[in-house]
Amino acid sequence: MTLPGSPHIAYRDDDLFIEGCSVAELGQRFGTPLYVYSRASLLGALAAYQRALKGRDHLICYAMKANSTLAVLQTFAQAGCGFDIVSGGELERVLAAGIEASLVVFSGVGKTRAEMRRALEAGVMCFNVESEAELEVLSRVASELHKTARVSLRVNPDVDAGTHPYISTGLKGNKFGVAHERALACYQRAASLPGLQVVGIDCHIGSQITDTGPYLDALDRMLDLIEQVEAAGIPIHHLDLGGGLGITYTDETPPSAELLVKGLLARIDARGHGHRKIMFEPGRSLVGNGGVLVSEVLYLKPGAEKNFCIVDAAMNDLMRPAMYEAWMKIVACQLRPEAPTNFDVVGPICESGDWLGRDRPLAVQAGDFVAVLSAGAYSMSMASNYNTRGRAAEVMVSGDQAWLIRDREEAADLFRGEHLLPRR
Repeated sequence: MTLPGSPHIAYRDDDLFIEGCSVAELGQRFGTPLYVYSRASLLGALAAYQRALKGRDHLICYAMKANSTLAVLQTFAQAGCGFDIVSGGELERVLAAGIEASLVVFSGVGKTRAEMRRALEAGVMCFNVESEAELEVLSRVASELHKTARVSLRVNPDVDAGTHPYISTGLKGNKFGVAHERALACYQRAASLPGLQVVGIDCHIGSQITDTGPYLDALDRMLDLIEQVEAAGIPIHHLDLGGGLGITYTDETPPSAELLVKGLLARIDARGHGHRKIMFEPGRSLVGNGGVLVSEVLYLKPGAEKNFCIVDAAMNDLMRPAMYEAWMKIVACQLRPEAPTNFDVVGPICESGDWLGRDRPLAVQAGDFVAVLSAGAYSMSMASNYNTRGRAAEVMVSGDQAWLIRDREEAADLFRGEHLLPRR
């Protein structure tokens, strides 16, 4: 059976392995639902970016919203990554992982004053500012603290990334970034405000992009803008091209990170901007194919129109199918000789939208384990406690070793901090 994504997740005879560990044995050892990540897969995906950027002044800032588990952050920090955050909570995660705030760029359209203060006090590298109003507020907050906020404007280039509308971020109708036609005026305003120092320009056009064309279109618009801004006397030190490179869930064929980055660098050099520091913010492309969600088959329920495979993972564990109707490959962890049956793979939650996959051919019985592949990104990080369900445990694998990196939530964890009313 051909599996999408990471070469570190494959069958050995009839057993699914992640690196040197049997996935079924991990399910038995740690319980399910269970997220499992391949450390080699994460580092291999990062290495592709690093090879393409070798010899250049650069920083790869992992977009941690894709997967913010501390051990994942630690893995990338040890390999030389910076970090792209979108909330104060993500900043606290970075710091809890022992990472310097000077490696952090702070993105996001709705930064609060409290988040700005905390980020300034911690010493983040840069704020990716997304509106004119945010510039004014950040200036006031920085001035009150007698600090200087280094800023990069996130510019919306109005480029169609050709992806799902929920994860498109670079069109006029999206909430992200400063409109391209307003960008020069915004840079001039930023340069005039106290407490701010302009250091760069940022662009991010979407997620799960499988074509280099939109990146090159956005890059050309950014380079045009850099030339206008510097002609107005405002130096731009770094060019941040965001992330968004897609991965393989089924039959997608995104360009490799090396091919994409080399193409962008060639365009940058051809236009005379090769001296600038280059930054990227990959998320999904670093972690997506390196993770699986392991789940136990609870019941097989044949029906007049549908056959259901009811598993112990649910939409609270993996939101992507319910939210985006995302297709993610589901396989048996141990292959059986009998012919497969088409099942809708569904969870225990009291919603008809609680499904992980529809019409999937599986040869399974109650008690078997199945794995949802390419579940390293936007999976655990989007998990919830709906139906008062504890979030899954997480495991990191390296070779034949496996470490528990997040405990399974127990019921008491879910209502800790809640308070009953006084008795009357």
